[in-house]
Formats: sequence, structure tokens, C-alpha cells
Amino acid sequence: MSNSFYVTTPIYYVNAEPHIGHAYTTVIADFLARFNRLDGRDTYSLTGTDEHGEKIFQAAAQAGVGPQELVDRISRRFSDAWELLDIDYSDFIRTTQERHKKVVRQVLQKVYDKGDIYFGEYGGLYCVGCERFLTDKELIDGVCPDHRIEPEERKETNFFFRMDKYRSWLREHIEANPDFIRPVGYRNEVLSLLSEPIGDLSISRPRSRVPWGIPLPWDEEHVTYVWFDALINYISALDFDEGEKFARFWPAAQHLIGKDILKPHAVFWPTMLKAAEIPVYQHLNVGGYLMGPDGRKMSKTLGNQVDPFDLSARYGADAVRYYLLREVVYGQDSAVGEESLIDRFNADLANDLGNLLARVRALLGRHLDGVLAQPHALPQDQPVIDAGEGLSQRVRVLVGQLKFHAALEEVLQFVRMLNRYFNDEEPWRLAKEPEQRQRLGTVLYHIAEGLRITSVLLEPAMPAKARQLRAGLGLGDYTLAQTNTWGQIPAGTQMPAEAPILFPKLEVNKEETLKAKEQKKTAVTPSPAAEKDEGAVEEISIDDFARVKLRVAQVLEAEAVPKTDKLLKLLVQLGDEQRTVVSGIAPWYSPEDIVGRRVVLVANLKAAKLRGIVSQGMILAAEDDEGNLALVGLDKELPPGSEVR
Repeated sequence: MSNSFYVTTPIYYVNAEPHIGHAYTTVIADFLARFNRLDGRDTYSLTGTDEHGEKIFQAAAQAGVGPQELVDRISRRFSDAWELLDIDYSDFIRTTQERHKKVVRQVLQKVYDKGDIYFGEYGGLYCVGCERFLTDKELIDGVCPDHRIEPEERKETNFFFRMDKYRSWLREHIEANPDFIRPVGYRNEVLSLLSEPIGDLSISRPRSRVPWGIPLPWDEEHVTYVWFDALINYISALDFDEGEKFARFWPAAQHLIGKDILKPHAVFWPTMLKAAEIPVYQHLNVGGYLMGPDGRKMSKTLGNQVDPFDLSARYGADAVRYYLLREVVYGQDSAVGEESLIDRFNADLANDLGNLLARVRALLGRHLDGVLAQPHALPQDQPVIDAGEGLSQRVRVLVGQLKFHAALEEVLQFVRMLNRYFNDEEPWRLAKEPEQRQRLGTVLYHIAEGLRITSVLLEPAMPAKARQLRAGLGLGDYTLAQTNTWGQIPAGTQMPAEAPILFPKLEVNKEETLKAKEQKKTAVTPSPAAEKDEGAVEEISIDDFARVKLRVAQVLEAEAVPKTDKLLKLLVQLGDEQRTVVSGIAPWYSPEDIVGRRVVLVANLKAAKLRGIVSQGMILAAEDDEGNLALVGLDKELPPGSEVR
């Protein structure tokens, strides 16, 4: 495998503000760049803005400003947006930069001198939104499917690129390289398109109509068609063809695009490269659409838009980055929204990962002076060690297949394994027995080592939080290669005494929730005790408490809920009736442990569906600061259905 890696986003068109689709593709590119950099590769990542064309000229005229002023302002919005999302790009290219214009003119002249550009007349249906002619097959009900506008009839004399000349070559190249276009569905779509003539490509516009563009080197009365201009950014950013950067990175080029620009990247671009005698890119990776929370395509009219930058400002860049990578299956259309972001964050990060770190830190600080001891492994430790040492290779394979969601789930499965190991070994119990001090140190060391490996593999998704996790254990930076071997933390490593909560639980509409709480405070007269202690538990009346119906229930049956490590499905006897209850006690109780027990049930709780199971109540449990959980029970056996008062 080459030691170089080059990843590009599309250069985003500056006729509109950055949105969630732009954010998603850019996060994917940043993840891949960071992952490959951690894996020891010489890595280059590119993003930028596409700033020429008819739409820009029209938008500037409508805004009453010059085109350069408009593109400067919108391009700055994109660079600001990527800063907010912690995007660590190598280069941000703009098509109005002279370095880009120079390469465009160079490529144009080379293709023209070869005889693959000619002057001619063309008439057809032109979509201003797409800035290209559309065929009848591409229209849906007579309108452009992407911009929902009826194309206009146009007929003009332009320069044309002999694109159809390279159709057979391109089809053969795609067939010979099955992963040239990924996922495979988009590859098949392009092969179908190439099964019949594709025509030649109009690559200029009269300067009298569209003055905002790069003039053709042999005819200054025509400017370059925006796609022939924009696509060349991928090589102009590498100083084609005079710089060593092009030789280093272009053979490893991977483009990331949305499916709406598949044809220009899969057909226009490789044929342009072939005509210019430039090697084609390695992979074209195609993402699907991000839909609103209601599953429909986002639009202002429907009111279902999701603003990734507003979410980043409220919940942090790492939360948004992790959510997009974990929730969306690359290549497929996927619904995204604030509530599902919060659910994913709380389940994976706050409950599974952050809680484990907090429990380990608490025990280390309280019982071992915050020092990681020399481990003395026992046979029951080996499954965790083996899983940790093999984790990076499993993740590496999934990332190479663009299965980002599965790669992150693989890491989280290991985190859940660490949680089970923690609960099985019961370090809080070991801490109470002086003769078990060595065993306590071993268990906590193994969990810290597992968290180290976890943090490195999560770093491309959550760079700031991954570093914060390691800092909480007194650790620095590591490469991916250093996750292949267990035991990289030196014995005697000192954990810092203080560390912020890694993943505070999130709430939906946090500002509205806080506002409601403030209103509630002002509406209720505080008791004298509450006036003295602002942290006091909120008082309720006896009438409030009387609304909660607590009953004794006996567990008749218990089984694990499939595809979850936390939930048990219980069948309980409650007086004359039986109920199904889903409870998150699996990390502390096995089904065998709980069958036959009498528990306390909230009997008038509104039924809720969990993992497709209707749960008719909630059993009560207590939890200490170290995360140890115990069921609330009775010291005498009262019959099921008895009221708890």
C-alpha cells in the first residue's frame, strides 16, 4: 500500500451558505485524513470554494455587489464553518486564485492543442442551477430534479470538448477497477450512463453573457465553463505539474462527493484527465442525501432543516462529528436531527464511555492515589487484552470500506466489553479487601489501557474529546500502530487529581429547558431550607408523591433483549395481573439472578416502547457515585401487588 494519502471534498459553490450536506462530506474527509495521518501515512486533505459561473454573476448582480466581493464573503463563511467543526485541512483552494487559473489555462491549452476541443453550435435545455445542458431523460415531469425548475431553451456557439471520444475507454476502466466508484450502486449507475453515447461537452460561455470566469487561452471572448474550471482544483492545489506535491499525492487521490454531482465527477472529470494525459484518480466516493428528521429532503418550506453549525455551537464540534459519522451509512440517504444526535451522544458517549472513565478515575483516586499499578494478568483478563490488540485492524478494514458507522460501532462494542469486565471484576469490592490491592490495580490498569486504545481509534472522529479522555488518565498522544500492542501505559503513570466531565448528558432544546426551569423557580416560593442551600433537592407536596403508585412485583421470567448489553425483558406478577417490563439492569444482574426476586415497581408509569417491546412500568434501584447499582427490595416477603407507601 502506498504511504501517501490524498483526500478531497468537492469545492463548494458559493451561491449559498454552508449547510449540513457540506458539513457531512467535510467531516468524512477530515476523519479519513486524521485516521491515515495517525496510521503513519503522508497525508494531504483539500477543501475550498468554487467561485465562477453564471449563477455567481447573477447572484452578485441581485445583491448589488461585484462578483469578487460576493465570493470573498461566502468563501469566508465556509472557512469559518470548518473552523467551528474542527476541520484540520491541509489546503483551502479558491478558483479565483491565480495558482488555480494558471493550471486551468494550462490544461485547456493542452487539450486544445491535441485537437480534442472544437468550436461549434449547440441547442438544448439548459438548467441555470446545474449550469449545464440536460437531456430529456434527466428531467422529471419536465423540470430539473435537483432545482425543481423548468430548463430554458438555449442555442449558442461555444467550444466543445470531445468527451464521447473517451466513453469506451472510461467504461473499460470502470469495469476493470471495481472499486473506482464506490459504493457499487453508483458505479452501476455510471456504467448504465456510458452504455450509450454521452455527447460532447460544451466547455465555454460567451463572455458577453457570462463575464465572470477564466478566459480561454486562445479566445478571450469566451470564458471557461464552470465544471471544466472547478474540477481542475484537485490538481491545481498540488501545483500541477511542476511541484513534487503532485507526484507525491495525486496517485493516491480519493474524491468525496454527494450523489447530486456524480456525473461531472464520474464522466466529465476522468475524460478530461485522459485527454490531458494525466493519470485518473484512485477512488470516487459518493455519499447520499441527508434528510430532515421527518425523513423528507430538507427545505425551508417544510421547516425540517438541520443547521450543523448551530448544533456545534450548542453541543460542541465533537458531538456533531461523532453523530454524523456514527448515524449515517455512507452512500445511503439518511434522516438526521437534533433529538437523534442527543440520543446517540447520551447512549454511546455519556453512558458507555464517559461513565466508565469517571468510575475508573474515582477508584484510582480514592484507593491507589491516582497511580496506575504494574498489572499481573489472570486468565479472565485475556479476552479483554485480545479484543483490544485486534481492535485497530478490524477498524482499519471497515474504514477502508467506507463503513464509518460500523467502525465506530466496533470501538463502542469494545467499550461495552470493558464495562462488562469492570462489573464482573467488581473493583469497588476489591478496594474493600487489603489483600486484593494488587488485583484492584490490575483491573484498573486494564480498563485504563482499553480506554487508551479506544481514545486513539476515536480521535479522527472526536479529536478534542479523545485527547481530553487521555489527559484524564495522565496520558499523551499515540499513533494507530501503538494500539496493536497491549500494555503501552507505563506502570506508575500518575492520573491528574482533577478532570472535567468528559461527556455531560445532553438535553433536547437545552435553552428552552433552562428557561422553563427558571420560570418554574420564580413561580414557586422556596422553603427556608432551600433559601439556605441552592443545591437542595426540590421539594414536592404529599399530593405530588401520592400520584406515584409503587407496588411490590415478583419477577417470573427474565431474558436479555437482543442487540443490547443493558436491557433485560422481565415478566412480573403484580397482584392478579402480569406485566412486561424492560429494565436497564443487565450490566449488574443476569436473568438467572433476578428470577424469583420481589422488586418495587412504579405501577402507574405511562407505557413506553423500548427496542420494539412495550414496557409497562419501571423497577426501582439505587446507584452510588462509583456506578454500583442495587435493586430496591423488601426485608419481608409481602405478596405481589402490595402497595409501597
